[in-house]
Amino acid sequence: MDPLTHALLGASAAQVALGPRLGRRAWLLGAVGGLLPDADVLIRSSADPLLAIQYHRHFTHALAFVPIGGLVAASPWLAQKQHRQNWRPILAATTIGYATHALLDACTNYGTHLLWPFSSLRVAWHWITTIGPPLTLTLLVGLIVAVRRRSRLPAAVALLLGLAYVGTAAWQRERALEVQSLIAAARGHRVERAEMFPTVGNPLLWRSVYQSQGTLYTDRLRVVGADTTRWQEGSTVELLLEKDLSPQARDDARVRRDFARFSYFSAGWIARASADPSVIGDARYSLRSDRFEPIWGVRFHPGAVAPTEWVDRTASNRVPVGELWREISGTAGGYIAVPRAR
Repeated sequence: MDPLTHALLGASAAQVALGPRLGRRAWLLGAVGGLLPDADVLIRSSADPLLAIQYHRHFTHALAFVPIGGLVAASPWLAQKQHRQNWRPILAATTIGYATHALLDACTNYGTHLLWPFSSLRVAWHWITTIGPPLTLTLLVGLIVAVRRRSRLPAAVALLLGLAYVGTAAWQRERALEVQSLIAAARGHRVERAEMFPTVGNPLLWRSVYQSQGTLYTDRLRVVGADTTRWQEGSTVELLLEKDLSPQARDDARVRRDFARFSYFSAGWIARASADPSVIGDARYSLRSDRFEPIWGVRFHPGAVAPTEWVDRTASNRVPVGELWREISGTAGGYIAVPRAR
């Protein structure tokens, strides 16, 4: 989730919980707590390009780390003598803000180590994208009004609206998965694995990905009413496994290790880029809908001192707002009716 949304969520939660005791300080304490978990972006190495993705949303995002994170976030205030008499509400505010961070991240599809160190599972509920303007704007308005009026009610209302939005997205995802199963059945596919990925700023338009006999099928779904739900056929790409690497790559121990790390990060959704097969990408995300062009991935150079190259094309990832709106509103071409259940 983007830093602004994290800061606003942490600030709003702290303002609601501790505004009466801390006044206008509560939101700032919560905002600092809400931002701090992403300090893990500082964990990186030029010699190991996968270190950054391995430790982003890792232990700093774990529920077990929340008390430590809250204490670290509160330390600038607790280090000052004039604030120590209020150490309990100050610590509570930063801890509440810190706790909101990982829970919000788990609502996205990137994956978050909520259960570390007890489990290595990357929790991802696939409800919202990492950038969610409706949620961010709601929290911003609620917090501004709450601070200005010295009332926690507006922030509480904003939190409830945000919760309702996320809940609606969760419900929509389940509906989208039902549509996905109808499409796969109409194609005669046996689904081995399936996932549904949200699109920016709305719970209506979804990116459907499922695996059948080693092939990944990607489609676009517009989930509205029973009679108005539509879908658009997308692209197909072959799933990539370690055995599909070149003999030189399989003979390089570091390449095998890094392939396994990247596969774990991508939850096993891995394929070669359509335009440049030398790039092995995370198939959960694509710059295009008509073919697989990964936003990020790896390129291997077996036998080199540094055999793994990180390929990052996030700078090229632009949301076509006009086209996105046409898809959401139902005026985009290429969408057809969902097959009926047999």
